[in-house]
Amino acid sequence: MGPRQKQLLKEIVESYIKTAKPIGSKALCIKFKCSSATIRNEMVALENLGLITKTHLSSGRVPSEKGYRYYVENLMVPKELSGDDMLKLQTIFHNNSLQVNDAISKCVEIISEITNYTSVVLGKSSKDNLLSQLSIIPITENKIVALVCTNKGFVENKQFTIPKDISINEVVKTSEMINKMLIGTPVNEISSRMEFEIKPIIAKKIKQYEAVYNIFYDAFNDFTKSNIIFGGKTNILKQPEYDDINEVKKIVEKLEDETLVSRIETKEKGINIYIGDETEFDPNVTIIKTHYNIDGEEGTIAIVGPKRMEYDKVVGLLNYIEKELNGEKDD
Repeated sequence: MGPRQKQLLKEIVESYIKTAKPIGSKALCIKFKCSSATIRNEMVALENLGLITKTHLSSGRVPSEKGYRYYVENLMVPKELSGDDMLKLQTIFHNNSLQVNDAISKCVEIISEITNYTSVVLGKSSKDNLLSQLSIIPITENKIVALVCTNKGFVENKQFTIPKDISINEVVKTSEMINKMLIGTPVNEISSRMEFEIKPIIAKKIKQYEAVYNIFYDAFNDFTKSNIIFGGKTNILKQPEYDDINEVKKIVEKLEDETLVSRIETKEKGINIYIGDETEFDPNVTIIKTHYNIDGEEGTIAIVGPKRMEYDKVVGLLNYIEKELNGEKDD
């Protein structure tokens, strides 16, 4: 592409991002101070390259997925955060009383507020988290909460209903045995040790040992699953792309599907942009995400929005967050 075609594509993309309306040759003639014939020829060239496309509603053009991809890789310049937005995030990241997972949970709320898109964190406890305490808290005669804590301050709690033929005392005794045998065990090894070391012992001592064993197995198993936290879950529905009730239903169902949302997780470093079909989540969205691994906690921060996303703003925001998480400071 020539310089004018690049600038033309940049204008078409950024105009559509801002207005959600196709842009016609007349507006581009005024912007570029060119004749309508020149603009039309350049737009035909961009269309032939597969970078823009006509809509069925008007003669204007909108970016294609290929056009968005070219834009983010060659034309986009990440935006600097405003001072107010920096302050909101610094308040979280510089709060030494917050654990990493708590700071990141609060961070997604700020991300959604700044971008007006849906943000999601898929967090995981890293293998260097060691079990430090298992507690059983009775709530009623047949309900308990199992509270699992690690040496990194990661806490998981789960409520269980105890079958009538099992006493809470048996559950408490089992928790004491687990504490005695498993404290200091990496969390990713607990399930295996539960199966081969704990289960045979409680099988000899507790009549309904399977039910008791399952309570603790389920509590520990939550550590190996992605912990999904949303910010602004309904923000994406505010976009013009979701004026159609059928589109609303589709995206809501997908956001409620934990298996599908878990696929957003990434191990790739840096800021990664997936557009439309590249997302493997929904062909009408863009997902921009980054991986973090700090003090034994790792996971993915992702922002989900329409393909008509403010890429420069979102990339600038995630660049800043990544620097903060890694302890990097600007000169």
